[in-house]
Amino acid sequence: MQQSDFVEVTCGQCAEGAGLDFDFSFAFQPIVDVDTGEAYSYEALVRGINGEPAGEVLGRIRDDNRYRFDQACRVKAIALASRLGLACNLNINFLPRAVYQPQRCIRTTLEAARAYDFPIERIVFEVTEGERVDDTGHLVDIIHEYHRLGFRTAIDDFGAGYSGLNLLAEYQSDYLKLDMKLTRGIDSDGPRQAIVRGVVYVCRELGIRVVAEGVETASEYRWLREAGVRLQQGYYFARPGFEALPSIDPAALAS
Repeated sequence: MQQSDFVEVTCGQCAEGAGLDFDFSFAFQPIVDVDTGEAYSYEALVRGINGEPAGEVLGRIRDDNRYRFDQACRVKAIALASRLGLACNLNINFLPRAVYQPQRCIRTTLEAARAYDFPIERIVFEVTEGERVDDTGHLVDIIHEYHRLGFRTAIDDFGAGYSGLNLLAEYQSDYLKLDMKLTRGIDSDGPRQAIVRGVVYVCRELGIRVVAEGVETASEYRWLREAGVRLQQGYYFARPGFEALPSIDPAALAS
């Protein structure tokens, strides 16, 4: 896709889904600081306007609407988080292939942060390791520009994608989110335990905070906590809340 295919839109236009032939909203799921028992962040998870699953929305993304969808996601997530009174960090997924020029494509996000009075230092952009990025240098440029402006970044679904540790050699994000396939049943799986211990060690050396996704049992939670993974996310703590900020189950942390 050529740069000319991208048309800059305002914060208000993005919030209204300008240029898209479908609408969407978000559910929110907490990322828990297991040491404090509080929500460290909430991840915005795309949903249909009636709570339909993400796949029904993502399946409608095409090359000709990818940019507008990515821009609308950012604005809608910030607007809804602000309306809900979110007082901690906000994690937003973004599509690297929708960003043709980092300095220009971030303008609408900055406008939204100002319009909804949401501090940019509390916005964390997640890029999934599972999305194939042909131009790694372009992705690195995006990450550097976001860091320069004060945003933070995370590698999502680490361990499930194409690049693995090569991503960490190219750039260092603020957070690394372990894919749920690594955390599932980790309390009784030796190979997974060894891999996660190694990733935690590497991240500690690089100054990257580790987040465990897909935590569903008390045993998984306890093993990860003992391994030094302080930030955890999953059904064990709270299911995503459609257009709401769900509370953390206090019984989970008492286990």
